[in-house]
Amino acid sequence: MNQVDSNYYGSQGTPTAILLYSFLQNSTDTNFFPELCALKNQLLPSRTLSDDEELQTDGNRFGRPPSREPVSDEEIFQIIGAQLAEIGDKLAAEMEPSIIHSLARQFMAENMTKEEMTRHMSQAVEELLKRMPLDMEQEKAMLVIAMTIAKKVADKVPALLQQVFNITMNYINHNLRDYVNNLAPES
Repeated sequence: MNQVDSNYYGSQGTPTAILLYSFLQNSTDTNFFPELCALKNQLLPSRTLSDDEELQTDGNRFGRPPSREPVSDEEIFQIIGAQLAEIGDKLAAEMEPSIIHSLARQFMAENMTKEEMTRHMSQAVEELLKRMPLDMEQEKAMLVIAMTIAKKVADKVPALLQQVFNITMNYINHNLRDYVNNLAPES
């Protein structure tokens, strides 16, 4: 699994992909920055500049002043992902390292199917949910734990980031899709 599975994301990225990417991007103490940059290039199509915009050497756009349009769903999921990353950073310190080491070894096994890896992810989330009673609703706890597991496994073995991202997406989409889709307020 060398590339992000485009079936999950489409060209713009799903709410789950945006949320998970933002979570990983805003997590602290990580060793997978180069892999995360490569993942971003696969997830988000490059934005083309309009005729009256010009990209400056400092990365800022020159031309029209920034618009004051309402915040998009994508921006909302980026903000939520960043907020959840703060919770995940605190939670990461409490996670039992043996669960993360075991999951990393399982993800490195070459003969495992996506379904088997997702099942292992699900078991790890359930195990950590039992061991770490959190003061939040169960779906939110499951979401934060799954994304923190992804962070911890990718931090342990950065080369696994894309694979762990895919498996975490599969887990979230299978178990928490409605919860994630309802995180954005109705416009």
